[in-house]
Amino acid sequence: MLNSDIPLNAGCLVPVEIKIPEESLLSPTHTAAVCGGNVLTSQRIVDVVLKAFHACAASQGCCNNLTFGVGGKGKDGVVTDGWGYYETIAGGSGAGPNWHGTSGVHTHITNTRIGDVEILERRYPVLIHEFGIREGSHGRGKYNGGCGVKRDIEFLEDIRVSILSERRVHAPYGCEGGEPGQTGRNIWIKQPRQADGDFPDEATKISSADPTKSVTPPAKPKPRIINIGGKATVMMGKGDRLVLNTPGGGGWGVPDNKEEKAEEREAEEKLQWSARGSLVERAAIQAGF
Repeated sequence: MLNSDIPLNAGCLVPVEIKIPEESLLSPTHTAAVCGGNVLTSQRIVDVVLKAFHACAASQGCCNNLTFGVGGKGKDGVVTDGWGYYETIAGGSGAGPNWHGTSGVHTHITNTRIGDVEILERRYPVLIHEFGIREGSHGRGKYNGGCGVKRDIEFLEDIRVSILSERRVHAPYGCEGGEPGQTGRNIWIKQPRQADGDFPDEATKISSADPTKSVTPPAKPKPRIINIGGKATVMMGKGDRLVLNTPGGGGWGVPDNKEEKAEEREAEEKLQWSARGSLVERAAIQAGF
């Protein structure tokens, strides 16, 4: 919003008068149910302001709030000891009149550093299959938006998992003819379980026409791929995976050549980023022999 770089300065807001109507989204009644004002609502405000001034294209517009853990208060009201983990996950920033967006970064509200994969796997019952740039998720334009990231987590025991995210339906907008960034997706890869009714009933293995006839048991069902939406709490079992694809940033300006710009951007990202996680690193070491 400024034409020069200056240090963080609250004095810039002194001449600005902020008017917020009562009983609105930003000033709800004391009985209204609210959540995520600092990590989600704030992002919508920034999107509106930047678009009104045509300052730049939309960034991912989300902090991708992920929590998981065990214990706490059960349905019976009994509290049990446990633990919890919370992280926010980066995405793509929007492009502007003379700059490309940045891939794999937080915007507008925070830029906290995520914990190292090795530390996470050592301290919590999880395995990171992949953590890297979500290639092709940026909005194309004369200046391309940044790409989101992909984070693939496997849980090694039964765990309650919650995700609070945005931009899963409405894409981050582009400006001046630039394309929007891709929306995010939260995917649950659920392993089949007898308790969940994922396996055929044992009785179906016996032929009703000839009880003496041998019937080949059906093969083990494949894992289910479930889109859990932008906001959800689910009980994940051992071996289940959560694959988070965060949104990309919007592009600015009409692309000179869409295919050429896409190839240049993908080549640039491959030089700057590579997937992370113990499984990826192990495969890379094996490939080197």
